Amino acid sequence: MDIDELAVLDGSKCILQLRGVRPFLSSKYDITRHPNYKYLADFDKKNTFDIEGFLSTQLKPKPSEVYDVFEVDVSEDDIAEPAGENE
Repeated sequence: MDIDELAVLDGSKCILQLRGVRPFLSSKYDITRHPNYKYLADFDKKNTFDIEGFLSTQLKPKPSEVYDVFEVDVSEDDIAEPAGENE
């Protein structure tokens, strides 16, 4: 197919390529018929994953948790030349 034929290709069709078989037109799967469709953001916007909210959470230890605290001192010489650059 050339670019013009691809531009007017029916939206319910796709070109499927499988190893050992020539590419062919195939009907797209209707995701609205899948049993887990109700969990997609296409079904309900409340299912959209909030990546910024996920990344903004900070570790908040509980008062009963035991954890170790380490103090690290870094000098200007340590950050001036990254490890492995001098080898």
